[in-house]
Amino acid sequence: MKIKTPQPIRGTQDIFGDEALRFNHVLAVFDHVRKLYGFKRAEIPVFESTAVFARSLGETTDVVSKEMYSFEDRSGEPLTLRPEFTAGLCRAYLTSGWQQYAPCKIATHGPVFRYERPQKGRYRQFHQIDAEVLGAAEPEADVELLCLADQLLQELGIKEHVTLHLNTLGDSESREAWRAALVEYFQAHFDQLSDESRERLTRNPLRILDSKDPNDKIIAEKAPIIDDYLTEEAASFFKSVTAGLDAAGVAWTRDPRLVRGLDYYRHTAFEFITDQLGAQGTVLAGGRYDGLSEALGGNLTPAIGWAAGIERLAMLIDLPVEAAMEVAVIPLGDEAKLSALSILSALRHANISAEMTWRGNMKRRMQKANSWGVRYAIILGEEELANKVVTIRSMVTGEQEAIPLDQIVDRLVVELGNK
Repeated sequence: MKIKTPQPIRGTQDIFGDEALRFNHVLAVFDHVRKLYGFKRAEIPVFESTAVFARSLGETTDVVSKEMYSFEDRSGEPLTLRPEFTAGLCRAYLTSGWQQYAPCKIATHGPVFRYERPQKGRYRQFHQIDAEVLGAAEPEADVELLCLADQLLQELGIKEHVTLHLNTLGDSESREAWRAALVEYFQAHFDQLSDESRERLTRNPLRILDSKDPNDKIIAEKAPIIDDYLTEEAASFFKSVTAGLDAAGVAWTRDPRLVRGLDYYRHTAFEFITDQLGAQGTVLAGGRYDGLSEALGGNLTPAIGWAAGIERLAMLIDLPVEAAMEVAVIPLGDEAKLSALSILSALRHANISAEMTWRGNMKRRMQKANSWGVRYAIILGEEELANKVVTIRSMVTGEQEAIPLDQIVDRLVVELGNK
């Protein structure tokens, strides 16, 4: 009986071809830009104790209650596949001695997991790039992180389609005063709110401000804004951030309805939003989370970070042009294959990209070499072996000549200008 091939799990993806080119280009540009800003690479486990995410994301949030992939290992310990990077990085900062590097500028990337309805640019296993600054209370850290994001989008070639939306959540005193005012305001409109917003009113009233319900949006338009409740210190912090962005040439727009519902968020909150992806317009988002470390049992640790979905960014960029293969090695006959392999290895160690054709007649092999876009073909047959030479053919001019076998690599290094 023929075995039925298992199908991919819903919400996962196999990445290859043009999609892989775009995906890896995003990573390459991110790696380039993070080096310019002095952000160090970090790696953390793909799963953590469930408590790391339950405490950091809030027990009652949708991510914790509905979207996390949680399970018990063989010892009965509750574990969770990471739904985001920030909590794990903060845990690592507290437990792995990273405090000594404060301010600790970290960049990472990899898969994250959320059980949600798959749609365009959104998967159950998806991938993020992430940048964080831990142990820095100064507004300059906020500016640094936003400049990093802005330059990343610029170097990806999508900046003109993306707008930075910026808001402040104030300090603890500001936030609590604003929260109380929002509860009072929305309580007066309780009967008009959606069921979801009525539930949020008791546990997370700030989230009503970003409700997608049309009627909720109308009510939220007249809700109190944070500016009326900012302390002098909080207002000064936000002014320093916006002045820093202006000085760095980073364009931004104020969005007083942009919020983060969890209590450990402070001060700066932001999203880079595009009009190119329909309703799922946020491509990069983050904020300052000075209270997260305490939620994980550590000391007060000011920090700020952002994350961006690699798939979404990849959908926005032009298809990168991959460098063509430089040389094709064409052995004719079994005896020539070992010499061809030796040449192939020597070329690659000399920083020359090369492939070998080993199927078909001469015509098909030359067609294959042409399809790779190579500049030179090295032909090695019985006659060449007997004379200890190879035939080198220019695929541009069609000219060819015999070159001593032991000189071919040096010759191509000169011809191709490789280091």
